[in-house]
Amino acid sequence: QLQLVESGGGLVQAGDSLRLTCSASGRAFSTYAMAWFRQAPGKDREFVAVINWSGEITDYTDSVKGRFTISRDDAKSTTFLQMKGLKPEDTGVYYCAANGRGSAVSQLYVYDYWGPGTQVTVSS
Repeated sequence: QLQLVESGGGLVQAGDSLRLTCSASGRAFSTYAMAWFRQAPGKDREFVAVINWSGEITDYTDSVKGRFTISRDDAKSTTFLQMKGLKPEDTGVYYCAANGRGSAVSQLYVYDYWGPGTQVTVSS
């Protein structure tokens, strides 16, 4: 099992940057694929970014490509989401998630473990 906790959210202005951190506790972190999802008010939770177990494969939703970067530090059981050029439409609660298959997939139902989320608010 993994326990996940996100941090790094906040209130920023359009164009600013934030780095989200997902800290994991539990066994075999390095075997999990790690992802970020987000949920805006009144909307469904959506995929943002994923990194596979080895760190060699990443994928992003189209709206964040070129602005967001996902990475992992297995020695610290940590996953990061570097966000640059933030836009008001990036506002939402950001969730970290882990899937035991280790593969870089975007489907929400595949993910076994979730953090409680961190709020990101981007003002215009």
